[in-house]
Amino acid sequence: MKNSKEYAQRLQKLYRGLKRVHPKVEKASYDDPIDALIYGIVSERISETATQRAMRGFRDTFVDWNDLRVSRVEEIVEVLHEDTAASRATASALTTALRAVFDEYHTLSLQNLKKIGKRPAKQALEGLDGMDAYVVGYCMLTSLQGHAIPLTGQMTDYLKRHEVVDPEADEQDIEGFLTRQIAAKNAYEFYELLRRESESPKVAGTRKKTTRKKAKTRKVAKAKK
Repeated sequence: MKNSKEYAQRLQKLYRGLKRVHPKVEKASYDDPIDALIYGIVSERISETATQRAMRGFRDTFVDWNDLRVSRVEEIVEVLHEDTAASRATASALTTALRAVFDEYHTLSLQNLKKIGKRPAKQALEGLDGMDAYVVGYCMLTSLQGHAIPLTGQMTDYLKRHEVVDPEADEQDIEGFLTRQIAAKNAYEFYELLRRESESPKVAGTRKKTTRKKAKTRKVAKAKK
């Protein structure tokens, strides 16, 4: 990443600020990575509050994860409460990933990944259909003791808008930069603090105003042509 030294200083300043603003973080931990996989897929596109509500809905609606695996997209979307493109993408990713796990391991458990080392475990996750960088990172961080800082789209946008990272950097570059600057023992805390901040009402309000302002600017520019 260009100007990495300058961005590293901004990142550490942000980290200190987030620790002052938000309550102490209690690390999430999953005994079976399959639970982290499901939570990760759901939480990538919706807020943590909505994710926790959805997870409770899954447990109330489906007998077990196998029942979730064979469910229709419409049934899962109903539990997610909103029939949107994001909800349908989440539902599709869930069933695709769970089917991939079952086809590969003949069970809906990923406990065996804990026995093969972090790098092989990560490669195994990356090889499953329905997985992406965020979900793999979340599984590694919360269940497989990996050094990862998964980023939602909101988190990435926050870092770029506040000039904590190079605005031209892609997701892979940003995640690599973060893991080099944030120690493994602090990775979950930073992830959770950044996520809270990026999803806070004040940030959401600022983002909407910025979007409206950009749209208005484009409209005016178009009218002048």
